[in-house]
Amino acid sequence: MMSQLKIDYPDTLPDALQQTREQFEQEAKMAMAVKLFETKRISSDLAAQLAGIDRVTFLLNLHRYGIAMIDLTEEELMSDLANA
Repeated sequence: MMSQLKIDYPDTLPDALQQTREQFEQEAKMAMAVKLFETKRISSDLAAQLAGIDRVTFLLNLHRYGIAMIDLTEEELMSDLANA
């Protein structure tokens, strides 16, 4: 089950961004999902659901927002490798 969030925005905003209303709303959902993922508030799976796309597509599009697909410190990476 999914809930909805309604956000008011000026009717002229999509035109100002040279997008259709649908393109703007999809980009807004993606931006929110990316930010919540970037701040480690939600998983990539949940972020993809929020954006309305599959997880692989979500992860492959993170670069458009300047976000790394995998964000581990050197210590976390070494720990992961040691436990692999």
